[in-house]
Amino acid sequence: MTRRLLLSYLSITLLVLLGLEVPLGHFYASGEVSRFVGDQRHAAEILAGNLEYSLERGAHDETHDLVADFVRTTGSRTVVADSAGKVLIDSAQSVAAGTDLSADDDVATVLRTRTVSTTRGQQPGSGDTFTVTAPGSTSTDIHCVVRVLYPLDALESRIHGTWMTLALIGLGVLLVVTIVALALAHWVTRPLRALERATAALADGRLTGLPAVAGGPPELRRLAVTFSITAHRLQHLLQAHRSFASEASHQLKTPLTALRLRLENFEPYLDTQAHGSLDEAVEEVERLGRMVHGLLALARLENSASTPERADLDAVVADRALTWSAFAAEHRVEILVTGPDVGEVWAIPDALEQIIDNLLSNALRVSPPGTTITLAKAPAHVHRPPMAELHVIDEGPGMTEPERERAFDRFWRAADSYHEGTGLGLPIVQQLTRAGAGEVLLRQAPGGGLDAVVRLQPAGRDTNGAPLDQTSQRAWVSAF
Repeated sequence: MTRRLLLSYLSITLLVLLGLEVPLGHFYASGEVSRFVGDQRHAAEILAGNLEYSLERGAHDETHDLVADFVRTTGSRTVVADSAGKVLIDSAQSVAAGTDLSADDDVATVLRTRTVSTTRGQQPGSGDTFTVTAPGSTSTDIHCVVRVLYPLDALESRIHGTWMTLALIGLGVLLVVTIVALALAHWVTRPLRALERATAALADGRLTGLPAVAGGPPELRRLAVTFSITAHRLQHLLQAHRSFASEASHQLKTPLTALRLRLENFEPYLDTQAHGSLDEAVEEVERLGRMVHGLLALARLENSASTPERADLDAVVADRALTWSAFAAEHRVEILVTGPDVGEVWAIPDALEQIIDNLLSNALRVSPPGTTITLAKAPAHVHRPPMAELHVIDEGPGMTEPERERAFDRFWRAADSYHEGTGLGLPIVQQLTRAGAGEVLLRQAPGGGLDAVVRLQPAGRDTNGAPLDQTSQRAWVSAF
């Protein structure tokens, strides 16, 4: 925001400077040109009158002296022709005496109308010039024609110098405005920067005090104070929620265990017909215990800030597949591992084991006897950004699209669910995956069933083959 405020101030200042300096520069240039034209035309007319007087008296030496003095004073080139247009004097001695100039437009115009002619043109070898052609005449006769060629270098130099001065003034004003605007923008955005820091601290769960909002506009200071109070209340509510979930789970765990033991102790004293109801009650207590265990796991995940570490996905997948194979065999379900080696990925400690265990547990609950649960690995180079994938594919009834969208909600279970799940397995998987900067999603398996896809950042190597640490890995991933 500081940059945008600075750009807005500079844009307004630049528009004002352009609106003032450009018309001023054009006005000055036009005035200088008009003054130059008038002065040089008047000087040429005076010279023509003096030369006419000298020629009328036959004072040729005086004529040469007048031309020499005029050329020395004005720095111009002067050509004098007689009443027939033939050259008498050329101060530059580039036109021979007697040369007929009567066919030239300016000379012909002066001889015909006895008025002054002015033109501006490019003369070979002399640069840009301004030409004044004036008659030396009395009321009846023309005795001579004077052509004066004034160089425009000095005039253009003055005009360019004025434009340069205006440009330097504009740059100076912009520099001063930049300094003032930068200080003003910092002052205005000071409460916003305090809010940004407070927001980042709130997101990390480490907001400990009100941000300093001593500077800035009063409206933004009031906004910062209001936000800070709201953030503290929100943080307090979040902490209370986490504490309640953790404490409630701890407090419920012990009595639930005692309740299950008491129910099991009732079995010898109950009628045989009541054993079915007792088993169902014990199963519900066990499910409630698993739910409490899940709540404890979620509370620990929310309250902890573990740093992702390197983990060998291939080794973890092989280990968990071997561990679950015996249990799956009891249900006549096979666990199959496919795909090339993926290598190391980023994950918080022990997260991969919990992710795979939860997904295999869910898949095994819905897999009919005689089916296969597939753990399929996909390397990182097939994705942009590069993410290693692990697919847990079952051959069960699968889920509809609305069910897949709600599957990560806590305590949610499908309406036709017949198994004893708690509705916390997939939320735990999602929380563990996100903690390692990964993601998890559910798809319909090609042959029916459900495909749970876990995407993890690879702890691989850069394009030169050098190993990447966690910071470099995240920067490399973000580059895609």
